[in-house]
Amino acid sequence: MTEHPSPAEQSPSAPDTLASEEDRERAVERVRAAAADGRLPLSELDDRLGRVHSARTLGELAVATRGLPEPGPRDCLVVDRPPTSRFALGMFGGFHRDGEWVVPSGFTAWSMWGGGRLDLTEARFAAQETVIRAVALWGGTGIVVPDDIDVEVRGLGLFGVFRRRGARKPGRPGAPRVVIKGLALFGAVVTKPPRK
Repeated sequence: MTEHPSPAEQSPSAPDTLASEEDRERAVERVRAAAADGRLPLSELDDRLGRVHSARTLGELAVATRGLPEPGPRDCLVVDRPPTSRFALGMFGGFHRDGEWVVPSGFTAWSMWGGGRLDLTEARFAAQETVIRAVALWGGTGIVVPDDIDVEVRGLGLFGVFRRRGARKPGRPGAPRVVIKGLALFGAVVTKPPRK
């Protein structure tokens, strides 16, 4: 993932450079993440956001976000990049998607007399809400879901299993939401947490 420099680090004349909407959006996410982590008291949230929205220069943005941590590697989960792939098929074989891949707003996974694995641990998302349609016909699909995203499982197991394994807490406020739906017919679609 490309690291974005903080507004104050972008150029030697940064404090006087006019802030863009993208600069403001990054600052807003930084303020919201700090409030969600408990680093910024909720009583200061409106004031900080107001200062970010009214900031005209990068220097004013730097003042509005002073003392807040820079985003970490998993803080920017929704990205403006093209999806890596939209479809996966395991027929008499298998498939896997893992590492840092970009998940589209709609992804379809078919396992027919085979298996597959979708690992969202390092994934980024092209939209705030993603729908994964998983169909397992005499096959199986495992979906690894980290704790920093919200996941809803709504599939049907017909002579098969469609379920979430392992307790998990909801993702942080503003986290991407993933809805997993589909069908397991004489097969299985199972979501599980990453291995520790």
